[in-house]
Amino acid sequence: MAKGHHLTPYQKGVVRRYYDNKEAITYQKVAEIVSELYVCEDDKKAARLWKSVHKALLALDAPKARVERLVANRDLEDLAKLASTLWGA
Repeated sequence: MAKGHHLTPYQKGVVRRYYDNKEAITYQKVAEIVSELYVCEDDKKAARLWKSVHKALLALDAPKARVERLVANRDLEDLAKLASTLWGA
């Protein structure tokens, strides 16, 4: 943010609530990506989605070795299992 610019109390509340719920937002993002990958037919879009899910899973502190393996293999079934395991944790 530029020097001298400050957030209003309302804006501060919005930012605080975002960070309070960031983990749930990331879980939702992973679930949406799993759904999109399931119906995706475009290889370029699928590559972008796998890159996004990789980043999101690492942000959720998923086991790095498992994330690397499933992204490398593009294993959608394992991704869905990992997502449901993380959500239930």
